[in-house]
Amino acid sequence: MKLGSTEEKSGGGCSLPTEVSPPALQQAFSKILHGLSRQESSGQGNAGNAALRDLGALIEATECDKLFEGTGGGGSPREMPEILGQVAKALEKFAAPKEKADGSEEHPEVPEKATEVGLLFLKLLGKVETAKSSPVCPAWKTGLRHLSGPTYIFAITHRLKQPWTSPKSQHVAGEVLSLLFRVTECSSVAEFLCGENKDDRGRFAVVLGLLKPHLNKETWKKNPAVKHVFSWTLQQVTQPWLSQHLEKILPPSLLISDDYQTDNKVLGVQCLHHIVINVPAADLLQYNRAQVLYHALFNHLYMPEHRLIQAVLLCLLDLFPVLEKALHWQGEAARASTHCHEVLQLVLTHMESEHRLLLRRTYARNLPAFVKKLGILTARHLKRLEQVILGYLEVYDEPEDESRLKILETLKLVMQYTWPRIPCRVVVLLKALLKLICDIARDTIPTTEAAKSAVLQEATDCLILLDHCSQGQVKVVSVMVLGHSN
Repeated sequence: MKLGSTEEKSGGGCSLPTEVSPPALQQAFSKILHGLSRQESSGQGNAGNAALRDLGALIEATECDKLFEGTGGGGSPREMPEILGQVAKALEKFAAPKEKADGSEEHPEVPEKATEVGLLFLKLLGKVETAKSSPVCPAWKTGLRHLSGPTYIFAITHRLKQPWTSPKSQHVAGEVLSLLFRVTECSSVAEFLCGENKDDRGRFAVVLGLLKPHLNKETWKKNPAVKHVFSWTLQQVTQPWLSQHLEKILPPSLLISDDYQTDNKVLGVQCLHHIVINVPAADLLQYNRAQVLYHALFNHLYMPEHRLIQAVLLCLLDLFPVLEKALHWQGEAARASTHCHEVLQLVLTHMESEHRLLLRRTYARNLPAFVKKLGILTARHLKRLEQVILGYLEVYDEPEDESRLKILETLKLVMQYTWPRIPCRVVVLLKALLKLICDIARDTIPTTEAAKSAVLQEATDCLILLDHCSQGQVKVVSVMVLGHSN
């Protein structure tokens, strides 16, 4: 399907009188809205399909100036742009997937509906594009303002592979988004949502307003696409535009992250992470928001899901500087790293007893960042870190041995930051490193050659650093260790 064909149709044959009056046009649109809403409430597919056909014929038959101008009557009648906005909202709702009573994720009826609705959005936007070049239709801007929000939500709902899309519906939704950007003269999603400059406020607030009724505790699961539209849209908006919408985006993000399903938890935490890195610390600290975020994230660390743990730890590492600023402002600089200590303590507790490889890999992957964050204060956790390091060095992680590589990286950082405490641990650490090197040299570990080379290099670096920290004791101690082993 090509956009050109749609645009040619939109100026084509008329099934309605060319001089149709605005009140008659308003009444025609009202009947179509009634047909769509009746299908929505009763589940009668025929009523909805008939309404779509009537709407397509009505759009094609109506001239641009009639489609976008006001009613011109007395009293307070609604203007056509507002009615078009209501039609766009009804179309988006008509094509949206609904929650299944049996919990099924399949939506076989949605792709066909979305394709039909997408063609109607293309016709509406085609009318806008025609009106832009017409001197007799200046009201197209008002019409586009009412159309753009629902059209965007429809396109984002159906453009990517989801249980409710098909290749055809994805293609149509992609064309709708492309045409929407063309008529709004935007080169990207970020420009569409945020605006090009300070005078152009963008459409992010409009999209959030349309999503808000579907993002509360009672409604957010009735349409399985809403959380994805919200999350994807949120992550297109960065600083400095995001902070002004904080009150609208924080509650839904917390709501999604607090769900019992892991996928939703991860999605919500990703939204929270985007907020943390794109909203100024002063705004996050206002009304104790940062503490709320911290406690919500901290509680997720008790869930043994590696994807969730990964998302939470990354978010917490970016949240710590915000929390530290609050303590500095309160004159408690000595306690600035309290939250990082709490998280590391819990992570080490979980690492000590964890046997699942994916979780071990996730914990090990993030451990170096915590050591870097705490620096010399890592000494507070040195005893437990030593036990974790020794335990993880004994277990290989095929095929790339990622866990041991990250543990060796952690060991190097620990020795660098806490070198005065290392000499008394030389024997224990040396035994573990020599045993690791011997196991790899004997080729008894089923990991790739590249992984073995990387582990050997990291272990050698650790031995060199250990020798520096112990003022050259490694050679002497290694002779003793090898002598005892013989």
